[in-house]
Amino acid sequence: MFPAMRVKIVGLDPHQQYYIAMDIVPVDNKRYRYVYHSSKWMVAGNADSPVPPRAYIHPDSLASGDTWMRQVISFDKLKLTNNELDDQGHIILHSMHKYQPRVHVIRKDFSSELSPTKPVPTGEGVKTFSFPETVFTTVTAYQNQQITRLKIDRNPFAKGFRDSGRNRTGLEAIMETYAFWRPPVRTLTFEDFTNMQKQQGILFLQQRDYMISYTTQDV
Repeated sequence: MFPAMRVKIVGLDPHQQYYIAMDIVPVDNKRYRYVYHSSKWMVAGNADSPVPPRAYIHPDSLASGDTWMRQVISFDKLKLTNNELDDQGHIILHSMHKYQPRVHVIRKDFSSELSPTKPVPTGEGVKTFSFPETVFTTVTAYQNQQITRLKIDRNPFAKGFRDSGRNRTGLEAIMETYAFWRPPVRTLTFEDFTNMQKQQGILFLQQRDYMISYTTQDV
């Protein structure tokens, strides 16, 4: 998944063991198309049939709360596919649909149902977070060539498409200037998490850091 989602977690029990997982769920039951003359996404019909639920379990799992809190947790190794027959463990999504990534913090003693090929368990011992800004529409090809080149240059899984002899201009030159720039960590509170889940946002080629904060009794 590019750009990769990165989170910072605070408030865990330093001595407790946790799994960190991500799943990606549909925002609605619609299929979309992009209307170029108006630069807008429009509803094009009903959504395709649901795909089998899958979860990405962060490769650093299982780890103590202290370990998780001392690092920025990156999901840069998460891979997406529209192949419904995929057997590589990738997250399966339909093209031209809207989706919401969700981050799950799961205590070890409540992880018996955790599996890459099953829905993420819910209930006591599991805390789920989502960020409205990360809602996105899946596509299989970009129409904007500058965005295509930007992804080729910045996505670590697109190395085979790079042309090392090509001169960088325009947007690429700008991005080269900020090659090592990272946005500041954004701090969020989740006292009213239920209301926050109802909000929606659209991610337009943004890479942000998010902070998850809660007390240990929440998990």
